Amino acid sequence: MKQLYTLLLLLCTSVFYSQSYFLPKSVDTEIQNRGSLTPIVATIGYQGYDESQEYFGEGEYEIFIDNIDGILDKPIIVLDGFDPGDSRDITGLYNSLSFDGDNMADILRAEGFDIVILNAPTYTTDGKFIDGGSDYIQRNALVLVELINFLNAEKVGDEELVVLGPSMGGLIARYGLSYMEQNSIDHETRLYISFDSPHRGANIPISLQYLINYFAQEVGDATALAIVEDVLNSPAAKEMLTDHYLSHLLAGSTYEQDPALLLPSGAPDFRDAFQNELDALGFPSEVRNVTMINGAGDGTGTGSPNDVIVNTNLTIDALTSADVALRFTPEASQVNLVTDLTVYFIGLPVATFSASSESPSVTDGVDSSPGGTADISDSLGDGGGNPILEEFIEALEQDVYSFIPTTSALAINTDNWYEVPNLNDSPFVNFYIPSENEDHVTVTAASAQFALDEIRQGALSIGNVDLSTGFKVVPNPAGEILRISTSQILELTEVEVSVFGINGQLLYNNLETISSGTLEVKHNLLPGIYIVSLQGNDFNTQVKAIIANKE
Repeated sequence: MKQLYTLLLLLCTSVFYSQSYFLPKSVDTEIQNRGSLTPIVATIGYQGYDESQEYFGEGEYEIFIDNIDGILDKPIIVLDGFDPGDSRDITGLYNSLSFDGDNMADILRAEGFDIVILNAPTYTTDGKFIDGGSDYIQRNALVLVELINFLNAEKVGDEELVVLGPSMGGLIARYGLSYMEQNSIDHETRLYISFDSPHRGANIPISLQYLINYFAQEVGDATALAIVEDVLNSPAAKEMLTDHYLSHLLAGSTYEQDPALLLPSGAPDFRDAFQNELDALGFPSEVRNVTMINGAGDGTGTGSPNDVIVNTNLTIDALTSADVALRFTPEASQVNLVTDLTVYFIGLPVATFSASSESPSVTDGVDSSPGGTADISDSLGDGGGNPILEEFIEALEQDVYSFIPTTSALAINTDNWYEVPNLNDSPFVNFYIPSENEDHVTVTAASAQFALDEIRQGALSIGNVDLSTGFKVVPNPAGEILRISTSQILELTEVEVSVFGINGQLLYNNLETISSGTLEVKHNLLPGIYIVSLQGNDFNTQVKAIIANKE
């Protein structure tokens, strides 16, 4: 029996632990002209929801000076995301900006910008051990405040800062910049780029949470217990996860589910408190707020509600086996069994565990919603030569799940994870939204171009939606047909459509007709970024369009 538990713990631990990281592992390459690693300590303390006193956050940063003048004069801050145990160092963060053989940081340094990467290490302060990569988002934000003040004091010239926040780093950036504004601290920042950040919460399938916690609590394995306490029960995870196993436990039990608590709910005393605090702060008002996300913008999900993740019998040895079944959360208003485990010894059941989930009436379960994705097989390293893990991967029926829902990354406050987002409801003024769901915080040539254009402050800083007129490009990137929709009541209205390249060259001009609120423009444009001018009797506006590769 001990062998069975050990092997199952290996399986479940591998799945959950790697998925707990909100940024993917990157392949490290050599970085030219590096600076030195420097510690930094916040001068503003923070007292967490479960703490009896405030503590001063700590971080470490490295300045990668530009390759033009070698002077710190155009700083761009790149933040760390969720990283328990500090397994992803500054080298990894730098290389996470890579795409198609290039790297955004390298490109920007070649153009005279300076890259400053802020990492959240582990440390001890005032007798308390803090794992910075999974600590309170607020405390990490106050470390960012300290770094912003330092850079503004040290930089040459009056160039304002740019802050890029991937994943949880986007929340840290938002909180820090908004905090500075509300406390009359000049952040001298012109641009905030949120990169697939969970502004309305993140998701790890509750079925996985139940399974790993069962083995941690019931079997008592030290490694599993450490994962539950250091990862799933970390302050940051409890602040971000929209559904957390702690909110479903039977009174007096550490793993059994209360059958009356099946609806999604965040960690008690953390999730709602954090979201309320974040909403009260809002977004920084003295900067340009833009976002690049990895979730599809057309409502396409990452599977279907109630999908079977896995339903298999794992053969442990000649005498021992286990039935393991996991499902996505169900359709709206439905209840299903998301976690089901039965252990057999010589064909007889010797241990069982199960847990159910209910979806609200207004939305299907979040696991299959549109969003930046995570997947199980990659996290298991394709089995790593372990035959049981390989057997489990072979049995996977649904590998990918929604990690950062599209509406969350767009900061749209809605109860329906599946609705096609109305960009007028988002606080951002410009968007990069892919046409299909992508791996969380994956940089592509198109999203990199979006970020580079924003940072360069070129003509392409025009948004892909005009919030004043309601015109927007959907989807964006577009394919062979460029579709532009409007929220205005315009039917059979003629519009002069002009498309310009990044150098200002007119590439397309024609009269088109709005039908059912949509313009459809057939084109022969090459992949790239374009400015689309729309002129009618009562409007004259411009939006940005990204043309993707035509497969």
